[in-house]
Amino acid sequence: MTPAAQQHPSQHTPELRAVARRIGRRRFLTATGAAAALAFAVDLPAAGTASAAELDAARITANPFTLGVASGDPLPGSVLLWTRLAPAPFQPDSGLPAERVTVHWELAHDDRFRRIIRRGSATAHPEYHHAVHVEVGGLAPDRVFHYRFRVGGWISETGRTRTAPAAGAHVSALRLAAVSCQAYHDGYFTAYRHLAQEDVDVVFHLGDYLYEYAVDAVGGARNYTDRTLPALFAHETVTLEDYRLRYALYKSDPDLRAAHAAHPFAVTWDDHETENNYADDVDENGGPPEEFLLRRAAAYRAYWENQPLRRQQRPVGPDARLYRRLGWGRLAQFDILDTRQYRSDQAYGDGAHVPGPESDDPARTITGATQERWLIDGWRDARALWNVVPQQVAFSQRRLDLNPVAKVSMDAWDGYRASRQRVLAGARATGIENLMVLTGDVHVSYAFDILDDFDDPASAVLGTEIVATSVSSGKDGAERPANWATYTQANPHLKFYNGRRGYVTVELGRKAARADFRTVSAVTTPGAPVTTAASFVTQVGDQGLHRV
Repeated sequence: MTPAAQQHPSQHTPELRAVARRIGRRRFLTATGAAAALAFAVDLPAAGTASAAELDAARITANPFTLGVASGDPLPGSVLLWTRLAPAPFQPDSGLPAERVTVHWELAHDDRFRRIIRRGSATAHPEYHHAVHVEVGGLAPDRVFHYRFRVGGWISETGRTRTAPAAGAHVSALRLAAVSCQAYHDGYFTAYRHLAQEDVDVVFHLGDYLYEYAVDAVGGARNYTDRTLPALFAHETVTLEDYRLRYALYKSDPDLRAAHAAHPFAVTWDDHETENNYADDVDENGGPPEEFLLRRAAAYRAYWENQPLRRQQRPVGPDARLYRRLGWGRLAQFDILDTRQYRSDQAYGDGAHVPGPESDDPARTITGATQERWLIDGWRDARALWNVVPQQVAFSQRRLDLNPVAKVSMDAWDGYRASRQRVLAGARATGIENLMVLTGDVHVSYAFDILDDFDDPASAVLGTEIVATSVSSGKDGAERPANWATYTQANPHLKFYNGRRGYVTVELGRKAARADFRTVSAVTTPGAPVTTAASFVTQVGDQGLHRV
């Protein structure tokens, strides 16, 4: 049992736990059961006379925009704008009564809002913790816009966003960034301050946006001397209130807020937004699935409330459709995966293990059958030059030692080799030529060639995998971690390995793609400069990474 479980032996009432037991395992949830799960996970806003009273905005006497603004999932004619009202973000009620608030928004061509093209209002419901998700449609494709929110006399900071190019547009280039793994207690989000200054079209967050672990009074490795964090962060997140407060802590970081204001994000989760290494309805410690689903419902709800996601991604109880597809004209198709919610439990008790009958069982899956079919069907219909797959855990084979039969990670695609083989077979069968996988999770930068047969270094290169290091998880790291020589020798298809913190930018073009691995020297102290640790290119129609 984790320390948090000892501190929180029963976070939910007996009545709710009894309802969860009646619902049972996720795969047996009916539509009615899912609705019941949502009902006890968190209330829905009521309509008509049953709705919450409206708060007079004049009663809000402190800045309600302490968590910043964000935008996400750019479409050719639409942008998604987000904020959450929190005058007192470190209080469970965020400093607001359980009343709805009218939030006004503006979208303009310029950052001074002299050329406003859309304006409107939205309701911040207390049931959604006063989060606002505004989907603005009817916009011209491939345009940059600026946006802001207003409540009473309070005006938010200005955000910058954009629409994607039209579906059939012939786009010459796209520059993206990929980030992952930002443990608050492991250090400062310095990488985000630098990313906010980069010229990128969109940022992909590949998971572990927050960590469930306790954060002490000095912010862990941040070692604050100018503030004391409240004790309500000093335990593992379990309840809806816990997760909501933890998002408030993370989003109070000025560097993260700056990156969100500067660029639209496309986000997907990994494990720590809920619990370390969970698999479907199986928690880390093998507890009752019905109890874990309560926690998962709370985590998923708080994730949606605090991210720039569209209504299609809003969870229903412990389930949410997070995998989705974005396009960038005829240049790129992005198939964003969820390798956590539908996966089979990790083989051999998780951890590092040599492959065997349990891990190689063809019935095992890391994506679930439905998502796997969706991915391959999407490739079959693809018309884009680049097929990019933003997802969570290492896709390429990663031998962890030099033994003839090496151990591999049971949590990564190496623990689900039948899944990987089916996906790669789908890539071959559909004829996509320029495959790129974007990965997070491992707190290091990797550059892999994706081989047709990972055990044969001379086999065909089917694509490339770019692994974004962590923003802060793992503290400062090292340029060459202790296992650097072992990993580079054991994996000839591994072209680059660096253990510093940072992010990666990728420019997709008509002839080639270029990845720049951007790293910072430290995160346990603020203000470290950013450098380019390495750059690689891969050619259209001739996949394989080459250092430049």
